[in-house]
Amino acid sequence: MNDRTDSEAARRRDAIAPRAATDLADFSVFAHLHGAGVPLRASTRFGPAMGAALWDRNETAVTRYLAPNHHTLSLYVEGGDGIQRLRGGNRISGPGAGALCLMPGDVTTDWDVNGHVRLFHLYAAKPAFDRLVEETLDRDPATVELRDESFFRDATLENVIRHAVLDLDWEEPAERIAVSQAAQMLFTYLAARFTDRRRPLAVRGGLAPTVMARVVAFVEANLAEAITIGDLAGVAGLSPFHFARMFRTTAGMSPHAFVLARRTARAREMIAGPGDISLADVAAACGFASQSHLTERFRKATGLTPGAFARQAGRRLLPGEKQAL
Repeated sequence: MNDRTDSEAARRRDAIAPRAATDLADFSVFAHLHGAGVPLRASTRFGPAMGAALWDRNETAVTRYLAPNHHTLSLYVEGGDGIQRLRGGNRISGPGAGALCLMPGDVTTDWDVNGHVRLFHLYAAKPAFDRLVEETLDRDPATVELRDESFFRDATLENVIRHAVLDLDWEEPAERIAVSQAAQMLFTYLAARFTDRRRPLAVRGGLAPTVMARVVAFVEANLAEAITIGDLAGVAGLSPFHFARMFRTTAGMSPHAFVLARRTARAREMIAGPGDISLADVAAACGFASQSHLTERFRKATGLTPGAFARQAGRRLLPGEKQAL
């Protein structure tokens, strides 16, 4: 039974037909190999930030990947025992099939290729990997670096690539979802197990007053909209992770808590202000998902429901559907 299963998997891998290349030219390693005429058996893209390619090389050549703009994980699917890495005047030989290499973005690597190798590549844009670092390690990506590793073995990585990626049809919609999930899992695994700490960046205090003022102004101008940590970090010119830490130092609360406090304060101003207004109007203008969401948050912040607060202020809330402001 195992022989039959292995035979079927091998048949499916061999049946991967050459096809027009998915456009992965924005990944510089892919662009280099494709531009050099290396035979491409298959390629696919998983959204704008990740892609995969299967190459067949059978040549004698020296290849240089000059400071790629992305990270690359490679597996020697077949062959590869004639490949050496050229590093600092030394030649490092690989064991052939089953060897893995990890090439971080911005790191130049040189390779002496001799003979046949079937090579699987998985590419990830650096911002996408940075997000995985934040989610997986809860660290600022600026303090973490992906290792530069050549010719290592890892049973988990190899098995996922062979059985959850190469054994599936990259063009069939249902299997593409599974392949995409496997690719995400591979880089999550790398973030957890193949990264090292850099010396932390010195952070002196919180946000500069001018930066904090820009952030507050942005929040006040956009309370009716969904505001993300990425939006606020962009206003400050920082990574989301770094921004959240510095904002808490400055404001004494998280960005989420600050935005929620400003939404509630705006609701109080509107309810206590001149004229009658509906609760639906207030919820929409302050960025709450619904009237019930506003009521829940308002009670937690003030100890009163919006209706009770309005009565205390000598105002009343209009009933019914949302009214024009």
